[in-house]
Amino acid sequence: MELKDILAISGQGGLFKFIAQAKNGIVIESLVDGKRSQAGATAKISALDDIAIYTDDEDKPLSEVFDNIFEKENGGKAISHKSSNNELKGYFGEVLPEYDEDRVYVSDIKKVFNWYNQLHDLNMLVKEEPKEEETNEESSEDKAE
Repeated sequence: MELKDILAISGQGGLFKFIAQAKNGIVIESLVDGKRSQAGATAKISALDDIAIYTDDEDKPLSEVFDNIFEKENGGKAISHKSSNNELKGYFGEVLPEYDEDRVYVSDIKKVFNWYNQLHDLNMLVKEEPKEEETNEESSEDKAE
């Protein structure tokens, strides 16, 4: 899943799409209502592509967690982020069993499910095929000719 242009901004609800660099920050567009605005240079902005979840071994990129949810739900929506804390923890444990329960808080889990469901509603959760296979297929076709 391509998450590099999808942004979360601290203090603002919802997700945003990066549009352009501005003089004093960046121009963003809300994924919910499509309204454009500017995020100042002092705003705490995180690209979803840069976010990872703590696990017992190594950090898992958010895109891999979204892939796990997508597979678990067969492309459907995840549990609501408004569910009880125990339900959220249990569901997250099914999706990512090795997550570090000491460093991943319920508030983090709520954000993951909220973001996943927002992106699902916008049909932005399309799984990408690995690019390695494409290059291998192309090179074998070239050799055959």
